[in-house]
Amino acid sequence: MQLLWPTTPAEPVSDGDLERLYGYPEDLASPWVQVNFVGSADGAVAVDELSEGLSSPADKRIFLMGRLLSDVILVGAGTARAEGYRGARITPERAARRVSLGLSEVPPIAVVTRSGELDPEGPLFTDTKVPPIVITTEKAPWAALERAGAEVLVAGTEDVDLHRALALLDERGLRRIDCEGGPALFADLIAADLVDQLCLTVAPLLAGAGERRIADGRPSPEPRRMDLASVLFEDGFTMLRYRRREGG
Repeated sequence: MQLLWPTTPAEPVSDGDLERLYGYPEDLASPWVQVNFVGSADGAVAVDELSEGLSSPADKRIFLMGRLLSDVILVGAGTARAEGYRGARITPERAARRVSLGLSEVPPIAVVTRSGELDPEGPLFTDTKVPPIVITTEKAPWAALERAGAEVLVAGTEDVDLHRALALLDERGLRRIDCEGGPALFADLIAADLVDQLCLTVAPLLAGAGERRIADGRPSPEPRRMDLASVLFEDGFTMLRYRRREGG
């Protein structure tokens, strides 16, 4: 992997370099949302409805770095179901690194679901070291999820209010938020103007028509200007990082 911009070092990019590039701002006083996606060169978010077909070793390094540096991993229910989400996996070395950064050993998975339609016997609940967080609505049937061990956060009556959801995470000290999709949740975050950073891997593939794009759902009132913060490249895959424009 080479860093193409803002500088080009002589040596490959180390994990320490990635930590410096992808680290969250220090001394956060409020939630800060990073969104992590991989997409094809023609904009598709998946191949055969799964993101795995677009990924690469370099993309996986960025993906794991997002998890390493976060307080909580945020994901939409549709993506959690399609990708078979379970609790975050972490090596003893990475757990120790998290602790050295002042984080918990393992970040929880927080699933956003308007309907509450999650399987309490699925791996998200049964194959995890820390209880998942379910962010849902008053009208959703979430009692069974709570009995399965989830911490349930109610953030709206019929729809999830993402501002309220982030405030509830903030109350629990979970401010470094790594969102892993899916497209509907990303569209909602854009519409609510809650995206601080987008980490986008562009795969050198043409997926063709039929697959969804990385943001797909609720329209945004206006375009959100982002600044290009870094570019990484490996084996045809380009890892782009965009940050919210200061004052924008």
